[in-house]
Amino acid sequence: MKLSLLTVAAAAGAAVAAPAAEIDTRAGSVQGFDISGYQPNVDFRAAYNGGARFVMIKATEGTTFKSSTFNSQYTGATNNKFIRGGYHFAHPDGSATAQCDYFLANGGGWSNDGITLPGMIDLEGTSGKPKCYGLSASSMIAWIKAFSDRYRAKTGRYPMIYTSPDWWQSCTGNTKTFGTTIPLVLARWASSPGTAPGGWPYHTFWQNADTYRFGGDSEIFNGGMDQLQRFAKGG
Repeated sequence: MKLSLLTVAAAAGAAVAAPAAEIDTRAGSVQGFDISGYQPNVDFRAAYNGGARFVMIKATEGTTFKSSTFNSQYTGATNNKFIRGGYHFAHPDGSATAQCDYFLANGGGWSNDGITLPGMIDLEGTSGKPKCYGLSASSMIAWIKAFSDRYRAKTGRYPMIYTSPDWWQSCTGNTKTFGTTIPLVLARWASSPGTAPGGWPYHTFWQNADTYRFGGDSEIFNGGMDQLQRFAKGG
């Protein structure tokens, strides 16, 4: 999905649901999308006119990779009235705090200006790495907590977590540790969001397809435009 610089992530992982709390459906929904360096020339004006209102943009991966297209994409989104934010492709076999600091230094920050989404941690597998990056469930949970706590300490807000039910079950044991504090971006390429992993009572965003007509992957916010604006502002 998110296209690690090492590989394209496996679609199967994003499409399999694990037993968990039912998704809450709020009134309304808002279309958006996510992009990376694989979509260097997005027509943001056309996307906005086509109904999209938010975009998540890959900023960093690990502690050495910064997307060469991030700045231009972020500027393009801003200039065309999008609510936008950056995301970090996580390598949990490396330092969580170092990756968080790198992300923050290269576009992943948050401010309560009403147009900036909190940063997102992209948690999924990649080729060339062992399953779950070789970590036990407890070690993975500790890594996610360290990254999230660092992000909150630096910005005043927790990041979002992007994951699929299958990855979350396999790599965290379906932990409920983050369900009441961290917003979920649910990866499930299907006609409905199905069930949420872990302790999340509902998803905040749903990645419902790995294609979008203006580039990248389709995302849907679980609420109306006024709720999205409040979410961006931190309310």
